[in-house]
Amino acid sequence: MSESEREARCPNGACVRSSPWLGRRQFLWMVLILILVAVAPAPSLAGTFADRVQETVLPNGLKVLLIEEPKAPVVSIQTFYRVGSRNEVTNRTGLAHMLEHMMFKGTPNVGPKQFDLIITHNGGYDNAVTSADYTKYDIDIAADRVELALRLEADRMSGLLLDEKEFIPERQVVIEERRLRIEDQPINFLSQTLMAIAFQAHPYRNPPIGWPSDMPAWTREDMVQFYNTYYVPNNAFLVVAGKFNKAELLPKIEALFGKIPRKPDPPKVITVEPPQVGERRAFVKRDVELPIYFAVHHTPNLTHPDAFPLQVLAYIFGGGESARFYQKLGYEKQLVSFAGADYNPLRIDPYVFGFSAGPLAGKTVEEVEPLLYAEVARLIKEPIPDRELQKAKNQIESEFIFAQDSVHSLAELVGRYEVVAGWKALDSFLAGVRKVTSADVQRVAQQYLVPDNRTIAILVPAKSAPTAASK
Repeated sequence: MSESEREARCPNGACVRSSPWLGRRQFLWMVLILILVAVAPAPSLAGTFADRVQETVLPNGLKVLLIEEPKAPVVSIQTFYRVGSRNEVTNRTGLAHMLEHMMFKGTPNVGPKQFDLIITHNGGYDNAVTSADYTKYDIDIAADRVELALRLEADRMSGLLLDEKEFIPERQVVIEERRLRIEDQPINFLSQTLMAIAFQAHPYRNPPIGWPSDMPAWTREDMVQFYNTYYVPNNAFLVVAGKFNKAELLPKIEALFGKIPRKPDPPKVITVEPPQVGERRAFVKRDVELPIYFAVHHTPNLTHPDAFPLQVLAYIFGGGESARFYQKLGYEKQLVSFAGADYNPLRIDPYVFGFSAGPLAGKTVEEVEPLLYAEVARLIKEPIPDRELQKAKNQIESEFIFAQDSVHSLAELVGRYEVVAGWKALDSFLAGVRKVTSADVQRVAQQYLVPDNRTIAILVPAKSAPTAASK
């Protein structure tokens, strides 16, 4: 699975407000929860992450993060490799995602497709995801089977076969996957177009699944080189959360993973996206009934202090149907079926703040766009009421807390933070959100949400071209 599958529907997840903390939790469930916390501050978690996470770095460079969470007799094992589409080069986009597929194709000890079968036969669940910034492999399994799962994961970290007879058909599977998920999905194609225009230099412009012209040219040799370069213990870390004893589990991890040799550190990504100096706008014509509007503005990531007010700003504009965008364009003006905003700070490099809207039948993007930015102007001009500001903070806090309600989502939260800023930064998140003032939110809106820093992509309904048979 590619992270683009999660994000392609909207720029940065903007169509419906999505949290970087929640994995598969449904948005409507969160709406019900938030009714209960309308304006009261969300409860604090017991203890800090510094108290809960044990960090160990093995001699070969593999970092191990252990989190004892005995709420249920299960364990989530998540192996992160610090490589994604961000690390790919021209003519070879999509290799990270293709290698993710190949990681299930066998080692000298485990035959092709046997990895899934072994996990399933032991009552477990496994999955993988490729993003721009990382590739992650998940195993959720009963606590008494943790050593089995770790053995399988260590085996493919060092002994992947990458057999030609497995590679060729799987390459075609991924090519077909792109056709189904991008080419045949107009809204996903629009999102891909938007990112390709918003980023002119940085590899965030490339879709994690790859560009269609690059995919048939992938070779087994490309896979071997990519695997040997990036799938090394000093470019990976392991997060294990669930019911286990740290003192007993760590030696088992050391025995399984510690013997994998360290290799040269992979090359760093040094490209920096230059400041945008004027609006960019694209129109995509597809066979659809209704238009879609996407807009993104370049913004800093989690390591910048503006990440906190930008997060609050996203919830004020797009935190559900009671937020400003839908209240104005949906309820009051009855122009759209959805209108949202999103900011996901969990990116290694600066990314974007996104807007989206879907005009109703008979309505146009030309009617919708000025109203979206009129709301931006109003927020900059008028102080945000205390109740509205606190509500946005409560939403963020609640989602952050509920993201820890299972060992899987807890491990994912710790891992995603580790990729971007180091897991220890988790302990400063809630404090940073709580300190945000109305003036902070107004300042970042005025600084970043300006026309010269804006890229827009519009899905334009167009009838299908007539076929030769119909002429």
